[in-house]
Amino acid sequence: MAEITVNEADQRRSTARILDVREDFEVAEGMIPGALHIPMGQLQARLSELDPTVPVIAVCRSGNRSARVAEALNGAGFAADTMAGGMIAWTRAGLPTT
Repeated sequence: MAEITVNEADQRRSTARILDVREDFEVAEGMIPGALHIPMGQLQARLSELDPTVPVIAVCRSGNRSARVAEALNGAGFAADTMAGGMIAWTRAGLPTT
């Protein structure tokens, strides 16, 4: 698992699946356009929603949960990275949200 910057995540949005693992109330504040929302606690049950041939960039509020998710995804055969700083860093960088 690699930790990538918000700028790297932004550049890779067209070739990777952004996976937002925050809770519903957090996502209500905005999320990366095109991201798939699967709360961390639901990931195991919803793993089939991810294409194992498409790289994943896991995102949470600050980067802690997404690092654990990326590690678990890598263990399950996915190619997954985590976005350093999470949505806090994304928003501070002035990147788009929906």
